[in-house]
Amino acid sequence: MTGAPRTALVRAPGPRLAEGLVTHLTRAPVDLGLARAQHDAYVAALADAGFAIRYVEPADDCPDAVFVEDTAIVSGGRAILASPGAPERRPEVAGTERALRDLGLEIHALGEGCTLDGGDVLLAGDTWYVGRSGRTDDEALCRFAPLMPGRRVVGVKVGGVLHLKTAMTALPDGSLIGSPEHVDTAGLPGLLVAPEPAGARVLVLGDEQVMVAASAPRTAARLRADGWRVTVLDIGQFEALEGSVTCLSILI
Repeated sequence: MTGAPRTALVRAPGPRLAEGLVTHLTRAPVDLGLARAQHDAYVAALADAGFAIRYVEPADDCPDAVFVEDTAIVSGGRAILASPGAPERRPEVAGTERALRDLGLEIHALGEGCTLDGGDVLLAGDTWYVGRSGRTDDEALCRFAPLMPGRRVVGVKVGGVLHLKTAMTALPDGSLIGSPEHVDTAGLPGLLVAPEPAGARVLVLGDEQVMVAASAPRTAARLRADGWRVTVLDIGQFEALEGSVTCLSILI
């Protein structure tokens, strides 16, 4: 990565992490100490990839606050504040807004009467894909488009998983990777099928570098064979709460 470092917004796991919402998985125990160690390793990997790390203020009363991606969408110097589909998560947004304002970003809000989670919004090339999921509704999709001008906005129906980016993400060249059983592929230009479910969740770190979870070894091998530099991290404590490598940061 060249030039001025990009910024990664992260939020430390709070003391109530184990109480986080679980929608499509059976609840499993979460070890807070191990989760904190895994988060530290994640932050270190972002720093190693050239990102300047900025911590969003704690929201310790919000068990899911570590999944900071869901609170805002950022592109080209502007940010859209999310309107989380789970009411319990809405207090998380204020701290993220303050961090984004401190960075000098132009802030926009969707307004009342719609819901959108950041995990349902994926930028791939010149297209925004917005998941139509249990957390993001069609009204939010309509309001999102004019707030991010200059790119196409495509709605994608999501089923059986929490967010669009649980089922589909993008590689640095804008191509899509995912699990076709969980997304409507009709409006997609193509989809590389991930060898395992966790392999659908890829975080782009740079023009040639990506991050995947240790739970997706076959995907990591496939991506390396295709010429990408791959960072692999164990984030198992967050995966137990339906989290992934994308959920734990907002890359600016």
